[in-house]
Parts: sequence; structure tokens; C-alpha cells
Amino acid sequence: MLAVEWVLAWPRWCKRLLAVLVDALLAAATLWLAFDLRFGLVSNPSEWHEPIWVYALPILIALPIFVSQGLYRMIFRYGGGRMVQSIGLACLLHAVIFAAIVIGGNFDNVPRSVGLMQPALFFIAVLATRAGVASWLGQSYRARIGKQDKKIAMIFGAGRAGQQAAAGFALGGEVEIVGFVDDNPQLQGYRVAGLMVYSRKALPALLKKTRVQEVFLAIAALGRAEKQSILEFLGQLGVRVRILPGLADLASGKLSVSEFRDVAVDDLLGRELVAPNARLLSLDIQAKVVAVTGAGGSIGSELCRQILQQKPKCLLLVEREEFALYSIHQELEKMAATWPAQARPELVPLLASVQNKKRIHDIFHGWRPHTVYHAAAYKHVPMVEFNCAAGIENNVLGTWYAAQAARDAGVKDFVLISTDKAVRPTNVMGASKRVAEMVLQALQADAAAGGTRFSMVRFGNVLGSSGSVIPLFRRQIQNGEAITLTHRDVTRYFMTIPEAAQLVIQAAAMADGGEVFVLDMGESVRIYDLARRLIELSGLRVKDEAAPDGDIEIKITGLRPGEKLYEELLIGEDPKPTTHPRIMMAHENFLPWAQLLPQLEALRLQAKANQVQALYQSLAALVSGYHPNPNIVDLQHSAFESMADAEDEGIVA
Repeated sequence: MLAVEWVLAWPRWCKRLLAVLVDALLAAATLWLAFDLRFGLVSNPSEWHEPIWVYALPILIALPIFVSQGLYRMIFRYGGGRMVQSIGLACLLHAVIFAAIVIGGNFDNVPRSVGLMQPALFFIAVLATRAGVASWLGQSYRARIGKQDKKIAMIFGAGRAGQQAAAGFALGGEVEIVGFVDDNPQLQGYRVAGLMVYSRKALPALLKKTRVQEVFLAIAALGRAEKQSILEFLGQLGVRVRILPGLADLASGKLSVSEFRDVAVDDLLGRELVAPNARLLSLDIQAKVVAVTGAGGSIGSELCRQILQQKPKCLLLVEREEFALYSIHQELEKMAATWPAQARPELVPLLASVQNKKRIHDIFHGWRPHTVYHAAAYKHVPMVEFNCAAGIENNVLGTWYAAQAARDAGVKDFVLISTDKAVRPTNVMGASKRVAEMVLQALQADAAAGGTRFSMVRFGNVLGSSGSVIPLFRRQIQNGEAITLTHRDVTRYFMTIPEAAQLVIQAAAMADGGEVFVLDMGESVRIYDLARRLIELSGLRVKDEAAPDGDIEIKITGLRPGEKLYEELLIGEDPKPTTHPRIMMAHENFLPWAQLLPQLEALRLQAKANQVQALYQSLAALVSGYHPNPNIVDLQHSAFESMADAEDEGIVA
């Protein structure tokens, strides 16, 4: 072990030099062995007549070929099949050149058979030394790992990805793979890569007999529905499940446990992704000036990434939070840095709040964007309920100011990122977003709207967004805490952030003006069931009445202020299809601009004075189906009310 540690501690150039010297020695030694096999040099020294210079010939041929084939850049422990292929090709080239020189040169005392024997012996010698060193170093590494507790696991999928995963784990020594699981009956009952392949039905009984702790899902081409079926099956078995993200992770020829990720919520969604329409993606973006408000948020930042890929002329990043703006600007700069200089869009980071009417007006008039994606919003339901006036100022007035500035600056397309919570809302956030939609609808219908097309795109929860509950569930499971859930029957729609951003861009490209586009979110998901599956796929058990000794409890805390049991995407019942299978279109009722404008002014004054009760009443008058919470939970209002009550009672001087 000490010798291994000593060798591994050498600098890289020393290890490469040693490999070169060993190969040079092997080239000369195998030539001598070829002569010995031909003449019997050991038994008949008198036959030793070959010229000394000939021993330099295989060295001068082999080493340049080995260098060109990258054999001295490989790490022996992780070489695997790729290393064997490279050695074979290099030795084949060596064989062709060496044999051609020896046979064609007709040298005295160098028989032609030596020209054929030396390359064959050389190939065997090089391969044997590489394999021996890899085994020596690998055993030492595994011996060190073996001092720790090895994880016992199986691989679901005995195809190419599964086999490479098994080989990678064998080299790493962190995990002991005891077999494959595969649905292909032609593989079941046979050995693949030295491991038995079992059927799915045999897995439950096998888990009871062995100490398998994890199952690695390693199938390269796996549809969402098939993946969901496998995960549902594995989730019932009480083992941790991890997924190989893609074949790119196998490119190095080795694999570690860290390259497998935990099951994500989007793995549990059965809806298949639809390939985006390239024409719609680029229509309002390519070679144009584009602006994104709320550019540092979860949706806004993904919109920026998707927009940048469509090669705009200029991308305006409008964001009120300094660090969020800095982060997305740095990320986009790195993305664009690899492109040719003439193809790089101008990236303009602009610190601005949509509530600052003059600042937004100046930005839009200064850069004259063709398309504006308005993603700036407060969207966390309880936070907006606790800060009613601030939510209305940002979501309603901010949209109003941005839309007016866009119209005045001649923006061609203005797209509002809306939410399913705007449909028959039970909270201030949803009601404020519905009023924001009405602002755009009214402006579109107004005769003075000019040439700007206003449209809205409405969708539900996006996985991994700042308001998503899933990251909270993950943290609670990792910390061994109880999962907190507001209601056992609460349901939500889910979509990945990249999918939502792509659909927003495509929907907006289809707008004529005034449409409410609704994204097809698939089937709604019961959050309680989702929480159970996340626990089970982490290899843990749900703690409940049926399993009081389980690992993670799901605690029901009660609905929060303004929270709904379920969400809807449409107010009306007549959605119309579009050319995209995931996008529907609706025209919903709204107030004409002449009637809406006075009510917007009233909202502005009420928000400025933090008149929460009046704001509730104004929202209820504007938004069909909105019934304010009878108990005001706005924190500033409650604090001031408490102070006023205390003064009335003479407690406060």
C-alpha cells in the first residue's frame, strides 16, 4: 500500500515518463524475444548475429504512435475498453510500419518472421502491463474504500448505460453492484458483464434476501411515462432510487455515485415533452432588441437563457434586486463568451423597479425594444397576503406602468407572465394578477393602443421556482424532519421551468393581441401523494398510523391565508386550440379602459395609504369570484391597528 501511495503522489510528468520508458523497454525486449523464438538465442548463443541498431527500430516507431494516440494521457485505473481499443490501434499501426520496414528492407540477419512476431508480442506485453498496473492501483484504492461501509446496490437497466455504470462502480469501489433488473425477457436469467439479470417481479423477493440499499436507474432512452411506471414500482420497495441523467456522464469511462442524481419531481410527471417550434421561438427575438422585466427571478432568468439562444440583437435585463441581476448577467456573459464576436448579443443589466414609472419609461424609450416579457411580480401567496399594498403596487401598478411605457415607446409585443391563481382567486396575489391581465386586455381594446400587441400567458407551478414547495420537501427529507403540508387534498399543476419559458415564448409569437394563452399543464398532482413518493424514493418510510416506526412524518398544518385546495387555468369554458398542442387560447371578459382607469387610480391611492380594507373591496369589485379573507392578515395594518387600540386604552403615551 505504501508503494501505491508513493507512486500516486508523483507529479503527472513523472508518471508519463515512467510509462514511456517502460514501453521503450518492452519494444526492445519483445524484439529480443522474437529473435529468441526464431533462433533459440538462449539455448544457442552462437546464433546471436542480429545487428544492435535494430533494437532501436521498434522504439522509434512505437513511441511516436503511442504519443499521437494519447496513450500517455490516459489514467490507467479508468482506461477500460477505451484504453484497450487505443492500444490495439496503436500497436496495429506499429505492426504495419515495422513489418513493412523489416520485410521490405531485406536486412541481413533479420528474418521476415521477426517483423511479424515482434508486433504481436509487443501488443500482448503493453496490454498486460497496463492491465497489471490498473489492477494493482485499483485494488489498493478499493482496499482503502473497503475500510468504509460499502453500499449494496442494483442497477435497473442492463443495456449499454447500465453496463457502463456497473463497470464504473467496479473501478470506483464505492458501491457493490449485485445484479441488474431489466424488463427485457431475452436478458432475464442470463449474466451481463458478469452480473445476473433479474425480472422486475423478482426484485421484491430479492431485496428481502439481500442487503440492497439503493437502485440506480440507468436507461439511456427512457420516456416519461415509462420512467414514471418504473419509479412508481420502485417507490413501493423501500429502497433509495437514483437516476443517471444522461449518456454524457458515461463519457469518461468511469462513474461515481455522485453522478447519479436523486429522483426529481419532473421524473414523476407522466406528461411527455413536446419539441419546441423553432420558428415560433425565434420569431419575436432573433436579431431584435428584447427586454425581460424581473430578469433575475426563476421564470425571468430562464426566459433570458432561452432568449439568448435565439440570438437577439440586444437583451435588456431589468431587475430590482442587485445580486439577482449580477448573477444572471454573469451567467449570460459566460454563455455568450463562446460565440463568435459578431454573433454575441449586447447584454444590458438595468437596475430598475417596474413601480418606478419614469425609470421604466426611460428604459423603453432609450432602447426601443421590439418585445417585452413582463415577468416581474410578487408571487408567493402568503407573503402578498401579509403585504397587500406592496403586492398590488408591484403586480398591478407595475404592470400598468410597464405596459403604458411599452405602448408609448412603440414596443411591438408585450407579454405578461401570469398565473393559474388569477382564475377565481382566493388571495390578493391571484386577484392582483387578474387585474394585471385586465389592464393589458383593456389597453389592447383601447383605440389609443397603437401598434403594440398585448398578450398574457397563464400557467401553474414551475418546479424549482422561488415559490415552489418541492425544495422545502427535499430539505425536510434530507434533515430527517417532518414534511409540512397545508392540506391532505391540496392539488397543483406542475411544469419544469425550461418548458414553461419555451412555451411562453412560443405562445407570445402567436398573439394577435388581447389573448390569454393557457399552457397545458397535464393532470393536476395531489401534493400529499407527491410527498409520500419523494419519501419512499429516498429509501425511507412514511411515518403514519399504519407505520408508527416509519422515518418521515407528513404533518398537516392547515391552509394558509388565501390558499386554495386546487387551481384552475380558465375562467370561461371555451378554450380554443392553437397550432401548438400544449398551448390553448381564451378571450375572457374585462372592463373597457375608460371604466378601468379610475379604478386603477383608486387602487394606487389606497395602496399608497395602505388602506387594506379598501383594497380588498376594490379587488372584489374588479375581479369576478374574488372574496377577500374576512380576517385581515396584512402585517402593517395589524400592527397599526394594535397601536391604535393601545392608544385608545391609554397604554401608549
